[in-house]
Parts: sequence; structure tokens; C-alpha cells
Amino acid sequence: MSPVIEKISIALPRQMVADVKGAVEAGEYASNSEVIREALRDWTLKRSFQKQGIEHLRHLWEEAIQDASSGQAVDDMIERLTKKYQAVADKTTKKK
Repeated sequence: MSPVIEKISIALPRQMVADVKGAVEAGEYASNSEVIREALRDWTLKRSFQKQGIEHLRHLWEEAIQDASSGQAVDDMIERLTKKYQAVADKTTKKK
């Protein structure tokens, strides 16, 4: 069963119109509509992947928040790094 086709009108920049017409004239597509339909299918797929990616990141973020055992407190990490680099700075100062 074929999908119901509905006609709409769109406005495109001249260069896009030239690109669409060029693809049809080159025989890559049968019609301007075919070019636009393929572009919309690609756009729909891209949006779907983006949505899935965002959901995946959200899931990872929630997992990380729930798993406090795998990380260090930020204050502890900053204190440790400050001591480490202060010791390096002190050694460098003593050598001069």
C-alpha cells in the first residue's frame, strides 16, 4: 500500500534550488520531489540518531550519579592535585 502523498510548497535559497535541479538534470533523481523526500528521510534518520544519543548520554549520566563508589569527591581531588603540583613548584624553586 502506497503512502498518501500530500503536496506542500517550500521556499529554498537559490543555490539549493540549483543543486536540486542539477541532481535531477544529471539523472541522479527522477524529480525535484524525490530529492526533497530523500533529504527529509536523511534528516529524520539524523534526528532519530541524535535523540538516541541524547538518551544514551542521559542514561550514562544517571548511572554515574548513582555510582558514587567509582569516583572521588571534587574537593579531595583538587586538594591532592594542589599538593602534588605545589611539591613540584617547591622543588623547582629550591634548585634556582
